[in-house]
Amino acid sequence: MKGKRPSSRQKKFTSGRAVKVARKQATLTQVNQHAAGIDIGSTSHFVAVPPTSCAAAVREFSVFTKDLYAVADWLKECKVDSVAMESTGVYWVPLYEVLEERGFAVKLVDARKVKNVSGRKSDVLDCQWLQQLESYGLLAGAFRPPDEIVVLRSLMRQREMLVKSAGIHIQHMQKALQQMNLRLDNVVSDITGQTGMRIIKAVLSGERDVRKLVNLRDPHCKSSPEVMAQSLVGNYRQEHLFALKQAVELFEFYQQKILECEEEIENYLKQLPHKREDEPPPVEGRAKRAESVSTYAMKLTNCWGSICFR
Repeated sequence: MKGKRPSSRQKKFTSGRAVKVARKQATLTQVNQHAAGIDIGSTSHFVAVPPTSCAAAVREFSVFTKDLYAVADWLKECKVDSVAMESTGVYWVPLYEVLEERGFAVKLVDARKVKNVSGRKSDVLDCQWLQQLESYGLLAGAFRPPDEIVVLRSLMRQREMLVKSAGIHIQHMQKALQQMNLRLDNVVSDITGQTGMRIIKAVLSGERDVRKLVNLRDPHCKSSPEVMAQSLVGNYRQEHLFALKQAVELFEFYQQKILECEEEIENYLKQLPHKREDEPPPVEGRAKRAESVSTYAMKLTNCWGSICFR
């Protein structure tokens, strides 16, 4: 049986022969030779600078305020002008603000995106890897709004936290009422409204007459007095009344703190520069109710929050 004839490619092949390359392979060039990388931690920060700028290119600093300023001083000595750091929790915020105050170009990067970059050696620290990537221009910084918007966003987040905390105590109020079988939630849409709070306050003050409790309802309430009277017959146990009392007090406490936070937001908005060159045209027809300051601030921060790095 005859074998296959060798092809022309197999005849010319020689093991170990040189292969012609169309062009020289491109190598990465450093676009920023004065970049630093910082690995943010809860107890210490590791800072790496270019090896040519210092004998010990990696140093560890504590997280106290004096140490944060020591980081900035050392970076100045090493002639660093840009810094890349990972966004680890909220530990990066103090150091970010100190470095930004000292005039550094600080770049906040996502740790997950840094890990996706291939080519890292096993013996390289995180801060060294950040410094190397930043020197080659391979890191994209997260968006951070201007400082005046950062302050406003912080106030709005504080208000959001207070609203959520108040909502938790509304649930505690509902639980205490249901344990006493006072089904106020079946006859009013919101137990923290005028009708609901009047009835709850009367119950806490010792009122047990159903007819007097029903008379506290708002005239525009959709539930009939008969249905509401049936819903207000319950078992007034002392432990449930105590839980309801504390839930109401905590709810009112958070409502007061929300008002204080809104006042702070209003005062801060008055300090911001008025950048509108002309006023908006008047609304034709029926006049619309003007938005409150808190509603305007909420819309403003939500607009920024859709593109801000959280």
